[in-house]
Amino acid sequence: VQLVESGGGLVQPGGSLRLSCAASGFTFSSSGMSWVRQAPGKGLEWVSSISSSGNSAYADSVKGRFTISRDNAKNTLYLQMNSLKPEDTAVYYCRRDTSRGQGTQVTVSS
Repeated sequence: VQLVESGGGLVQPGGSLRLSCAASGFTFSSSGMSWVRQAPGKGLEWVSSISSSGNSAYADSVKGRFTISRDNAKNTLYLQMNSLKPEDTAVYYCRRDTSRGQGTQVTVSS
């Protein structure tokens, strides 16, 4: 299993970012996938999940602002993040079961 996140960066409050996770080493189209994040000094926090059939779920803290999606033809998971807040600052990881990538840093600051 290999998961490679990208798309993070520095953005001002209210801005947007789109994270990507390139997956390989398993049958992506058959796998439920998730995004989790870890803010400085805190534990891992679940952000969103999407099933193999496309059903999605979100943490209350991001509901209405973040959208998870997948492209099975490209073996890629996405997280569209809008209306970003400073409290969204964290390292974001995509996860499949107990495997996750190296993460991508998202910093929301003016």
